[in-house]
Amino acid sequence: MTPDALTEVISAALTRVPEIEGITAEVRVDRPKNRDHGDYSTNIAMVLATRAGLAPRDLAAKVVEQLRGQAGIEAVEIAGPGFINITLAADSAGAIAHSIVEQGADYGTIDALQGTALNLEFISANPTGPLHLGHTRWAAVGDAMARVLAAAGAEVTREFYVNDRGVQMDKFGQSLEASARGVQVPDGGYQGDYIHDLARTIVQDDPAILELPEDRRWVAFREAGYALQLQQQKDVLDNFRTHFDVWYSERSLHESGAVDRGMQKLREEGHVFEQDGAVWLRTTDFDDDKDRVLIKADGELTYFASDTAYYVNKRDRGFDVCVYLLGADHHGYVNRLRAVAACAGDDPDYNIEILIGQLVKMFKGGQEVRLSKRAGAMVTLEDLVDEVGVDAARYTLIRYPADSPLTMDLDLLVQRTNDNPVYYVQYAHARISSVLRNAADLGIDWRTAEFDPGLLEHERESALLGVLAEFPRIIATAAELREPHRVARYLEEVATAYHKFYDSCRVLPRNDEELAPLHIARLWLCAASRQVVANGLDLCGVQAPERM
Repeated sequence: MTPDALTEVISAALTRVPEIEGITAEVRVDRPKNRDHGDYSTNIAMVLATRAGLAPRDLAAKVVEQLRGQAGIEAVEIAGPGFINITLAADSAGAIAHSIVEQGADYGTIDALQGTALNLEFISANPTGPLHLGHTRWAAVGDAMARVLAAAGAEVTREFYVNDRGVQMDKFGQSLEASARGVQVPDGGYQGDYIHDLARTIVQDDPAILELPEDRRWVAFREAGYALQLQQQKDVLDNFRTHFDVWYSERSLHESGAVDRGMQKLREEGHVFEQDGAVWLRTTDFDDDKDRVLIKADGELTYFASDTAYYVNKRDRGFDVCVYLLGADHHGYVNRLRAVAACAGDDPDYNIEILIGQLVKMFKGGQEVRLSKRAGAMVTLEDLVDEVGVDAARYTLIRYPADSPLTMDLDLLVQRTNDNPVYYVQYAHARISSVLRNAADLGIDWRTAEFDPGLLEHERESALLGVLAEFPRIIATAAELREPHRVARYLEEVATAYHKFYDSCRVLPRNDEELAPLHIARLWLCAASRQVVANGLDLCGVQAPERM
């Protein structure tokens, strides 16, 4: 019996208690830390007691009376001030293993967000250089978040906002031109070996570019460099297993008329006003610290005008929820973007979400890694992958809350020991795969043999089954809170529970020992464990190796 199924059984039992007729509350079941307290516990009697006019333990006694004898429940007890502890029948708990294997890659998926069209924007770097370590964190977390949200039923669109307009693009073009001509890069320009590499490639591809008039030459370098650098970012992200459905150009926002349409939408909602020759958005109506300029007195559009138009554009494209994953230096964007949603007539508590990620530091040999070989004053995504590989990089970036600073120990991440979390989880998958291969070599066809779930009654088996049953709830919570790190940490619990089970419960017959139904049952449990680890690693974008 899964936690959700048990919740339904408890909810049905409540309807048979006359004292709480018409009184409703959400039923929650949790896994007790002390397994002597049963497989699951609920505090529903304590939640409803006051409204029912009963003492919590008295109400709990009435609920327990309705639960005793229910199929799949072995024992029900009252504990403490009114907790109800429930022990499942062995066959009911063991049946979870069969269900997991039969569902395969679909196990854990839920429909909590079904019908929700969600736009997830992350990274959104300038196409003027390699992706740095901050981008790398969002590349992993954003992609994992998209996978988790999709597993929860949402229709997710991954979007990369290309900042291809403005002063930084002009500086980029001028820097490339200067490098190609062998002159000094202009003040505020871009440095690093990658600039010289790009400049050489541009000239090799089009030698005549150096013969263009000065006012056209740097623009040509800008456009050629833009195309090359954007493609480099796409290639690096593809190698990192982060793929986007939409690469949305800021230029196209202006060229398509989306900025004008966004402005008109805000005017219709009554939040645009003119003052001192400029056009403003009255965001202070919605908790922003000051009103924001959309069009300067000289007629120039502000960057905030692009932000507002981009949000309205997303909503016009049919997205119900727009999620922004922004860097640590974007705290000031939270209130202003929420105000934009409110000014557009939307609910800022539903239609828009802004998540802020914190900084990442890398250490090697006890020293912080600060510089890239190619990019100069920053560490790039490529640098990290070169050091530890895609799997270790992704898993480590995902397994911590994104709103907390992160320190990565590169020496640890290349170790093949249990101290390395990604190795620990991947090794569990490889170990189970080895057990199932050995079963096949022995001619054991566990899938077609009779499976008796009631045989899985050892305490280590029960503990492992309980952890496996939690996977759908882990996905639900990770999706609701936008916290994919919960999946990674859960996988470590699964790996620990499996290793403890394997060390205590012999799975395969030894020597001339005859194959017994218990062996078959344990092979089903192994297969279920492998499936959960594989499904969880897939949500993290990390490989599930068969051998290590």
